[in-house]
Amino acid sequence: MIQLEKLLHLFDCGTPETWSLALFAIARDCGFKHLLFGMMPSKTAPFETAFLKSNYPSSWRTTYDELRLHTVDPTVKHCLGSMLPIAWNSRTFKGRQQGEFYEQACGYGLRFGISYPVHGASGEFGILSFVSGDAAHLASHACASELAALSLLRDYAIASSTKFIEHAHAASGGAKLTPRELECLKWVMCGKSSWEISQILHCAEATVNFHVSNLKKKFNVNTRQQAVVKAIKQGLIVPS
Repeated sequence: MIQLEKLLHLFDCGTPETWSLALFAIARDCGFKHLLFGMMPSKTAPFETAFLKSNYPSSWRTTYDELRLHTVDPTVKHCLGSMLPIAWNSRTFKGRQQGEFYEQACGYGLRFGISYPVHGASGEFGILSFVSGDAAHLASHACASELAALSLLRDYAIASSTKFIEHAHAASGGAKLTPRELECLKWVMCGKSSWEISQILHCAEATVNFHVSNLKKKFNVNTRQQAVVKAIKQGLIVPS
């Protein structure tokens, strides 16, 4: 059982380092040796822009990043399109590439886990993974009450990490966009006019112009094309 006091303590942490240590400690209390929490500004943002805290073996994180293994990681694919957790083991990883990925992970003791999707209020996307080397321990957490407890930890992790993510974003000069502004920006990138975007989003053309005006203010630019360029540089959108 996760203690409410420990969840609330996450909000008291003053640095990302103390916050992550507190999160790792809660996971250990639940019997999980390893934990990873990562959140990006949006689903389309480069993985390099993620706020990431993990106590996975550092050599595994290096291998994962260098080989861009998120492209074959089925937990990432699942979390991109679902709100539900996924419990994973060798049967979850299908196909040659995924099989090789799982074999590599097992070499670092990452054999069994539960991964929760992270979907923020402003369009953020991420993942929270609890990892165990013990299949029996993972099975004991596959019941509804245990999954609900870990889901609660996920929600507290999202809420308590916001201040660190916003601070890092502001320090890098990044713009904070609403989901609607991000939608408009993506269509502007595709070369759509305000009228065309209004038809796609089923809203008034004036509403689209309002969002585009806000985008130009947030990026401190004069044209919508300049806003697109800055958004790409900040990793908020990715050219197709």
